[in-house]
Amino acid sequence: MAGRLIYLIGPSGSGKDSLLDAARERLAERGCRIVRRVITRSAEAVGEAAMGVSPQQFSEMEAADAFALSWHANGLSYGIPREIDDWLAAGHDVLVNGSRGHLGKTRERYPNVLVLLLTVNQAVLCERLLARGRESVAEIDARLARNARFNQRVLADNDPTLHVLDNSGALEHTVERMLACIDGQAACA
Repeated sequence: MAGRLIYLIGPSGSGKDSLLDAARERLAERGCRIVRRVITRSAEAVGEAAMGVSPQQFSEMEAADAFALSWHANGLSYGIPREIDDWLAAGHDVLVNGSRGHLGKTRERYPNVLVLLLTVNQAVLCERLLARGRESVAEIDARLARNARFNQRVLADNDPTLHVLDNSGALEHTVERMLACIDGQAACA
């Protein structure tokens, strides 16, 4: 039996990396693999444990069909290694830190995808983005506005394949809700 793609999305600063780190061991116990993304951000950049490559290296990898999924956002390029297809075929669930903007293409390629939308209170999100120090106040304001528009549009769709996880509170509660979604229980909202 094929595995399932689990596509975690949410705005920058919502805590996706923290959630994945906190749940890593429990996901592994379930046979779920967490994908290491390829990003054109330098390896020294603070954030997820991604494979940092130059824009030229990324373009070469993309041209060589090294990615199952790839997208460009916020001045960076992101790739999900093609090996996920082997993992899925072998029956492993595979969790990807994805892109909200690439969700449609992901659904085309993986129709049975489980989508987890990580949300966070706008004030908390603003604090997290300011603390990271990667962007100007104007860039953060633009991110917050895009996030509000995205959430309004997506939540209005009442998509039954999308599960919302609020990460405004204790991280352990979000981990429990995420695992419940993955396990097929109704405790996702």
